Amino acid sequence: MISDEVRTVAQVENVDVELIRAELAADRLVIPANKRHLKSGLVPAGIGRVLATKVNANIGTSSVRCSVKAELDKMQAALEAGADAVMDLSTGGDLDATRETLLARCPVPFGTVPIYQVIENRGVEEIDHEVILETVKKQAEQGVDFFTIHAGILREHLALLERRVAGIVSRGGALLAKWMLHHQKQNPLYEMFDDLCDIMAEYDVCFSLGDGLRPGAIADATDEAQIAELRTLGELNTRAQEKGCQVMVEGPGHVPFDQIQYNMEIQEEICHGAPFYVLGPLVTDIAPGYDHITSAIGGTAAAFYGASFLCYVTPREHLGLPDADDVRAGVIASKIAAHAGDVARGLRGAADRDKKLSIARANLDWKTHLAESLDPQTAERMHDEVCGEMKGRGAATDYCSMCGQAWCSVRTNREIRDAAKLREPNVQVQRNI
Repeated sequence: MISDEVRTVAQVENVDVELIRAELAADRLVIPANKRHLKSGLVPAGIGRVLATKVNANIGTSSVRCSVKAELDKMQAALEAGADAVMDLSTGGDLDATRETLLARCPVPFGTVPIYQVIENRGVEEIDHEVILETVKKQAEQGVDFFTIHAGILREHLALLERRVAGIVSRGGALLAKWMLHHQKQNPLYEMFDDLCDIMAEYDVCFSLGDGLRPGAIADATDEAQIAELRTLGELNTRAQEKGCQVMVEGPGHVPFDQIQYNMEIQEEICHGAPFYVLGPLVTDIAPGYDHITSAIGGTAAAFYGASFLCYVTPREHLGLPDADDVRAGVIASKIAAHAGDVARGLRGAADRDKKLSIARANLDWKTHLAESLDPQTAERMHDEVCGEMKGRGAATDYCSMCGQAWCSVRTNREIRDAAKLREPNVQVQRNI
């Protein structure tokens, strides 16, 4: 029997339903869709290499800035910009109420990091197996579709951090490392992993196996600690799948451009093709204020070489909690990266929109040109800001302010085409195979 979720994904992606079912069965594709969220308005989305690369937007409060309204504004900005999923990383205020409010208004897959609430409620040293399971179950009952679970960072991995520049930059990874050192015990999430699987399977919550040792500086990329944790994630990936759970695996981080291909390939090998969910990756460390750009550069390569899911990075990364404008900019940058990667790998239909926009541009069809852009709001604003006066004179459809009328190559090209009796650009789009 084919589930409604599979049918929805196949319809949205315009692919054969049997392909979706086969990729799900092979654990190369996931559809994060909690049973509770499905009943309250979730539109299922698929994450896997046979589909378009997806983009996630992180939002959430902190102990310094805490406003549910602000998080709703961020989520709305993310959705309007085209985010395919949203994660609530809140650590301040009433976490249950914030999550409930966001979930009720979120039509896309929704993720959390349950250990944040455990630590916020109990403190690092006082967490135990019971409170972890209670928190995971509570969030599953609320309808969360995927959980980041930092079960791969082990006590024996901590000695591998000695030569790192940035140490542990993952919040969950750092706090679990602190717990292990305090108690001189193994990571509790690793020890109770089978119990976590049981809860996840009950509610059909997807694992997002967290990379607690992801590199936070390009100097730390692809080091012994990162790879050691990845091998543990490969083990956990298999264990979770054997328990009937859907699994995707999280990856770096800060990675020089020349190491991205290797990072994608080694994850595929170790984790047997499970969807790869990467943060960026950021290809340089020197661009605070512009890290959505460094992330988009790395994200394009990651999408080309093997990632299925990109976690956005905002311009305010490393500088402070993002606002709604930052969220919007981060989503757009990652959507560009995801799309560019899909076009480069020849995903069927990926370049259709590019050709449609190019045909409109060649025909000086401004309405279609702007409407087909990834961010029509910004494109139209920029055009109108400098062409508004021309538009009032009825000339803006013939040229723009970049070159003016006499120097407009697009306008001149139309004259050449008419004089040579060449056909107009074909509106029919040749699909990639």
